Amino acid sequence: MALTELFSARKSCTTCPYCGVGCGVAATLESQPAGGESGEAVIRIQGDEQHPANKGKLCVKGSSLADTLGNHGRLLKPRLHGEDCDWDTALDYAASRFRETIEEHGPDSVAFYLSGQLLTEDYYVANKLMKGFIGSGNVDTNSRLCMSSAVAAYKRALGADAVPCNYEDLDEAELVVLIGSNAAWTHPILFQRMQAAEAKLVVVDPRGSATSEMADMHLAITPGSDAALFNGLLHYLTEFGALDQAFIDNHTENFTETLYAAAEWTPEKVADYCSVELDQLLAFYELFRGTEKTVSFYSQGVNQSSTGTDKNNSIINCHLATGRIGKPGCGPFSITGQPNAMGGREVGGLANMLAAHMDFTEENIDRVGRFWNASNMAQGPGLKAVELFDAVDSGQIKAVWIMATNPAVSMPDARKVAAALKKCPTVIVSDCVADTDTARCADLLLPATTWAEKTGTVTNSERRISRQKGFLPKPGEARHDWEIVCDVAKRLGYGEAFDYRGPADIFREHAALSGFENNREQARRAFDISALANISDQEYDFFTPVQWPVNATNPDGTARLFADGDFYTPSGRARFVAVSPQCPKQETRDEYPLVLNSGRLRDQWHTMTRTGRARKLLDHSEAPEVHVHPDEAQKFGIEDAQLVRVESEKGQFFGRARVTASQKPGQLFAPIHWSDSLAHNATVSALALPFTDPVSGQPELKQFAVNIAPLNAHSYACLLLRTQTADEFHSRLQAGDKLLRETILHWYRVPVEGGYRFELALSRQPDWQAIADHLFALHGKQLNRQRLQLPSGERWLLYSEQMELLVFTTADWQTLPDRKTLEDALQNPLPEMPAQLLQNVPAGAQMVCTCLQVSRKEIEAAIADGAASVDELGELLGCGTNCGSCKPEISALLNTNLAVAVG
Repeated sequence: MALTELFSARKSCTTCPYCGVGCGVAATLESQPAGGESGEAVIRIQGDEQHPANKGKLCVKGSSLADTLGNHGRLLKPRLHGEDCDWDTALDYAASRFRETIEEHGPDSVAFYLSGQLLTEDYYVANKLMKGFIGSGNVDTNSRLCMSSAVAAYKRALGADAVPCNYEDLDEAELVVLIGSNAAWTHPILFQRMQAAEAKLVVVDPRGSATSEMADMHLAITPGSDAALFNGLLHYLTEFGALDQAFIDNHTENFTETLYAAAEWTPEKVADYCSVELDQLLAFYELFRGTEKTVSFYSQGVNQSSTGTDKNNSIINCHLATGRIGKPGCGPFSITGQPNAMGGREVGGLANMLAAHMDFTEENIDRVGRFWNASNMAQGPGLKAVELFDAVDSGQIKAVWIMATNPAVSMPDARKVAAALKKCPTVIVSDCVADTDTARCADLLLPATTWAEKTGTVTNSERRISRQKGFLPKPGEARHDWEIVCDVAKRLGYGEAFDYRGPADIFREHAALSGFENNREQARRAFDISALANISDQEYDFFTPVQWPVNATNPDGTARLFADGDFYTPSGRARFVAVSPQCPKQETRDEYPLVLNSGRLRDQWHTMTRTGRARKLLDHSEAPEVHVHPDEAQKFGIEDAQLVRVESEKGQFFGRARVTASQKPGQLFAPIHWSDSLAHNATVSALALPFTDPVSGQPELKQFAVNIAPLNAHSYACLLLRTQTADEFHSRLQAGDKLLRETILHWYRVPVEGGYRFELALSRQPDWQAIADHLFALHGKQLNRQRLQLPSGERWLLYSEQMELLVFTTADWQTLPDRKTLEDALQNPLPEMPAQLLQNVPAGAQMVCTCLQVSRKEIEAAIADGAASVDELGELLGCGTNCGSCKPEISALLNTNLAVAVG
């Protein structure tokens, strides 16, 4: 990508588009590549040292953002029924299909499905159009899948979706309890703050992780038993005199009923229910009892459950009982998974919310209707995510507009969701990527801008609003999401209400609504940024990150909530919530005897439409995988690195086995990131039954009942192709091409400079000649061929003036050559003797430090030579000295190798 003409020389400060930490990012133009070589200008990404969320630090994903830029694979023009079209045609189609559907079937026959990747301004206009002018509550978001149980629990307990803590509490805490969070990988910048503060760390997680590796204590509880653990903690705190009775009496309600529900959960019963040692359980309870400055830090392991709201409330109950809320260094801290999940909640992006943290009450509907001057207000909540796609499947929803998300991969029972979209009369998808599993279901594709081009605001996990600033122009014909929504709204006849000059106009209206009739006499709400309602365009451009509320009382923002013990319930008191622990809905049985957990990997994000573009982010783990305990591996005949098939009653998942004692017997783990766009049968959510939490509607995505078996392949191949041919090969794989289907058992692909690498598991020896003829038939190039047959396997080379195809096959996957060496053939000039490309290449080494490209082999060699600490290895090799995400893995290698040496 030629970037020289796209930049000014000044640094552009924006916000990272990944997790909910909301790190500040500084993007800078360098006049020439590092090292002083002449050439094209490049973008340098650094942490913004002035941003309070990260103070200059970035994880490996954030540090690699420049590698994700470029137009390859981008959606650059509107596409209607598979053909490029102009914007007028696309917008007319979108508006006419929605209008006709509403006229014939009513407003509840249409829906929007949004994303925590959208900016607040995008979210605001989409919510306003549907709930204020179309007249339906059917706006939901992928935040339903990650945060809605935390939202519901905060509202039940505190009266508002208001996170009480901030990141400084992690600096001041003396104990941090991480529940269902692998923060060392998923929120590494915050995890490093915890470590720097030298707080005691307790991890509550069924599996061992990078986070538990660095913790002082790991409670490997039975999956889904969190509520029992914290009911037991409440019982213990009561029995041993750790209650803050004055706080309970003066600032809470419903304590007696809640305590009664917890009374049966004695330490002995909890230890048995949660499958932990009694001594360890009591040590945790005593540590919590004796540590005033305690933060409970929880995430998807708690939320993604059929009882996630109750689990959240069981944690909050313990903080209310001890008065550990609203004070420095303590509180129940739900950590957000997406960069703007909270911003979406602020504007009403969830189907059960109206706008500006207002629920669907008669008074609020009237209030928002008057503010918007909208005469067709939605009169009640819409369909939540699982319900919404069920309604698409049943035909109740006949037109759906999906923005910046990939539900055909992320939703439970994902195959059913994809099938429902394919039969829906009208599916519109706004995205920056041309080929996703969801995009393949669309009638109309609308090209949207992405991170480097978008301008607006986001809100992170500590309620801090930051600016996201575009520093690249819109590519092709891409438009901002707010522009697209407003253009459709105008065609529907609502032009006056959507006549915004830019995102600053939208933000001012959003801020004004947050303060509209927001007082004790009318409807007091926690979310209030009314002090920002009159900021100028220049003030918006140079917006300083600030934590809401931002109003007349707190014009400079609010770092911590509830310090005065005043809550947003009708009584002003926090509510205890009585919890009765329940088992996960997806129970094991003879046919499906194992529990599968799912989650993120260190260097990947969501469905990899962004991180999958950066080659080095695949160094740590490039393939779908399944973590399995050695006992289960032996029981089911599985070897480490072997291809396996995992099945539930809903579907199957293929991945490579990683045999590890970090898994407990009877449990498996698989990453969420791969999809049909990237690999064959690698969508883990396709295994999930669509059970949901009855309060929040959040689906159970952490416990699937499954079985596992080896997937025996005849042989394996590594195939390198240039971009055009690789795209053709990929299209044929996805279309089920007969020649390929009869030969290839499993595949995944990796982007490399100049093309793609495909890793293939083969059911029989391929006819590479026929495959090559098939692929290159229309290219018109004169191709030369070289073939080498060895006892270990076959090698093929096709070349013109450059290498076009290179294949290495073998019966043993682990003996395939070092992939980086093979990939060089796509970038380097063709050798004078092309057959040299078929020569032996040693097997590769697993990468541990992605930032500085330090392999496991190098680290183990340094340990053997005497390196005895993470810091010492950092000094010698550089590993762990940039983003720090690899430090837990380096520590584990140290522990393992030093133990072997001592033994």
